[in-house]
Amino acid sequence: QVQLVESGGGSVQAGGSLRLSCAASGRTFSRYLMGWFRQAPGKEREFVAAINWSSSNSYYADSVKGRFTISRDNAKITGYLEMNSLKPEDTAVYYCSADHLLSSSYRDVSRARSYDYWGQGTQVTVSS
Repeated sequence: QVQLVESGGGSVQAGGSLRLSCAASGRTFSRYLMGWFRQAPGKEREFVAAINWSSSNSYYADSVKGRFTISRDNAKITGYLEMNSLKPEDTAVYYCSADHLLSSSYRDVSRARSYDYWGQGTQVTVSS
């Protein structure tokens, strides 16, 4: 399996920024699609962003488009989610995910069920 560990969460004021990291281990991460999802209390896990292994394709939920940026390092063993202009509604546990998904469609990469590997989550709290 691929093991994922998120870090970088915390509490910030509305309008602030955070950068989340997702460290991968185990099976080679280079060829894996990486996704970020979030889950707020009482809500289902929702798609945030995804990026393919070569960083040639990125995908964003409408709710974060223009504010969040997904990336992965040159070695493709660590992923990042840079979050700017944070809003209280961004408050959630953020999960890094990965899968050897071949499809490049937004429909497929935005579905939680498409991902087999998940991190433990990191809490992001945005206060107003």
